[in-house]
Amino acid sequence: MSAASSYASGVGGVPLLGDTIGENLDRTVHRFPDRDALVDLAAGRRWTYAELAADVDALALGLLALGIAKGDRVGIWAPNRAEWTLVQYATAKIGAVLVTVNPAYRSHELEYVLRQSGIRLLAAADRFKSSDYAAMIEEVRPRCPDLEFVALLEGPLWNSLLERGREGDPADLARAQAALSPDDAVNIQYTSGTTGFPKGATLSHHNILNNGFFVGELCHYTEQDRVCIPVPFYHCFGMVMGNLACTSHGAAMVIPAPSFDPAATLAAVESERCTSLYGVPTMFIAELAEPGFDAYDLSSLRTGIMAGSPCPVEVMREVIERMGMTEVSICYGMTETSPVSTQTRADDSVERRVSTVGRVGPHLEVKVVDPGTGRTVPRGEPGELCTRGYSVMLGYWEEPERTAEAVDAARWMHTGDLAVMDEDGYLSITGRIKDMVIRGGENLYPREIEEFLHTHPDVLDVQVIGVPDAKYGEELMAWVRMRDGAEPLTPDTVRAYCAGRLAHFKIPRYVHVVEEFPMTVTGKVRKVEMRQEALRLLELPS
Repeated sequence: MSAASSYASGVGGVPLLGDTIGENLDRTVHRFPDRDALVDLAAGRRWTYAELAADVDALALGLLALGIAKGDRVGIWAPNRAEWTLVQYATAKIGAVLVTVNPAYRSHELEYVLRQSGIRLLAAADRFKSSDYAAMIEEVRPRCPDLEFVALLEGPLWNSLLERGREGDPADLARAQAALSPDDAVNIQYTSGTTGFPKGATLSHHNILNNGFFVGELCHYTEQDRVCIPVPFYHCFGMVMGNLACTSHGAAMVIPAPSFDPAATLAAVESERCTSLYGVPTMFIAELAEPGFDAYDLSSLRTGIMAGSPCPVEVMREVIERMGMTEVSICYGMTETSPVSTQTRADDSVERRVSTVGRVGPHLEVKVVDPGTGRTVPRGEPGELCTRGYSVMLGYWEEPERTAEAVDAARWMHTGDLAVMDEDGYLSITGRIKDMVIRGGENLYPREIEEFLHTHPDVLDVQVIGVPDAKYGEELMAWVRMRDGAEPLTPDTVRAYCAGRLAHFKIPRYVHVVEEFPMTVTGKVRKVEMRQEALRLLELPS
């Protein structure tokens, strides 16, 4: 393949890990028994690595005593809390497959996941915010024949699992661990899905342990690091880039709150002297806008990860300058790739970190292809980003046809994202193939227009979508969140701001000012919902 092709492979100075998640945790516990492992600030509890291992092993033995075996699916439905982490590592130790359930799911979505994955035991919070989890479980349970056990995290079955496990024989756990392979499935994560029911991306020990480890390596984690994790555990960002990156390096996992709270997050960084902070761009925007932001002592911060959706340039600059995260890393990936495929490095220039999603990770490959022909495009040309390597999922749970649509015969995962690779191998994400707007024959990429509108002094955040148009096929519509006290933008004021600086066909015809965007739990903007609402607002046919 010529040097001008949009292909790159990641050199790995450190070998891939060849162990299971349980073996890796045991090794860390042996090295750092007395260091902080887990801090749950909302619950006022903390564990050293030795204490974490004792509770994880007790829960694992309790599950074995209940009859949960290798390959059985165990669900977890709860916000971020210490018990979530215990379930994550206990299931990994016995070879059960952890099914992570979105905390925002309603009963029909819960039922689908329980049935589709065949969950035998569901560990769940009793309730969260306005959701009565216990009642919703009872509602769907009669229609879920595989569901034998429900362990509410404050309930008697949960407590008995730990009590019974503490009296169990460690040799039973050792035998269970010895029967496992790093290539075994260990996790099913349901992708949000924009049409139809979500798909269960099935991930192995090898997939997610290595991804967490190498993300941590590129953040230069050691046992001295303390990572503030306000992103949800049910998603790879929390449980892989957060928990597994920490436990594979002996770092501390800090849970600031059950769900994202900007003040609680900033307070956690200050009180626990966190060295790293995670978030999607909207989280960092909320933290920077938090009243009294300048009063928080964030001087311990060195690094962190911004991921989940493209980061506006201005937000990235503020994170580096006002939060002191001089080594902050941008990560790009998807659930199906465990999740991270590309990452910026600590020594990358600010310009690289604000304009790209970095280079391919160690032991991985990426290429940019023409979506029509599948041929690799020259560097500098846009196309679909594909990735291959240890991180690519085993497949969608019991859905071989949908797996084959996403992963080709050569094991390349087709992301559906549009990207451009520069001469040094850095990638810029220009949008989703399905988000691309075709206006009068011109291919328009919302990301470019969003970045420009972010430079408007009154704009806090902006998303651009395409809406139907009789003349041009599609027109642009900007959804805008204004800074406090700013006058709402109008199509005329946007046009005036863009005039002479943005090609006329890239200027949004419609402007809609909102307080919030429709979001997934992981902080991704749901443009599908925005388009549906736009049709209603503009009185356009669907």
